[in-house]
Amino acid sequence: MSDWGDGGLDSHGSGGVEALSTFSTEQTDGPEKAEPEPGLYYGSVDEFVREYLRNVYRRRIDGRHRCWAGRWWAHDEAVIRLEALWRSWEHLRHDAPTGMSVWWRDHADHHMAVLMDPDGPFSTATEGEENVCKKGAPLPYVAPPEGMFPDVREEPTAP
Repeated sequence: MSDWGDGGLDSHGSGGVEALSTFSTEQTDGPEKAEPEPGLYYGSVDEFVREYLRNVYRRRIDGRHRCWAGRWWAHDEAVIRLEALWRSWEHLRHDAPTGMSVWWRDHADHHMAVLMDPDGPFSTATEGEENVCKKGAPLPYVAPPEGMFPDVREEPTAP
């Protein structure tokens, strides 16, 4: 399985592997030859967490050694860190040779360790089915309120 995902993880059918192969990393000689900047693969931090992150970053969450909140969106620090993870993933997915390694090493492992720390932002989310999971299971997830994380791919672009 690729660290970026596999065919069974999300509704896009490839968990990000397809996204890596669809963009060229070649530079062009000027604005008239420049390709349009590729769009986002995931339209919101919620879609990124729901479809990708919780499925590839599987850990036993017991509320004692590691914490995670199914309602991650109710914790300001977590939202900010997860948004940073999503945006860095979107940027680094275009770097086929090293982007995956950089993202895991410099972004995912750092922020996820902070998020899951028993003294971290999820320290109060220690009980209940929505906050724990067994080894190998996707991280717990509870959908946020409707409209909390709109799909930014659907927002109008500036002229």
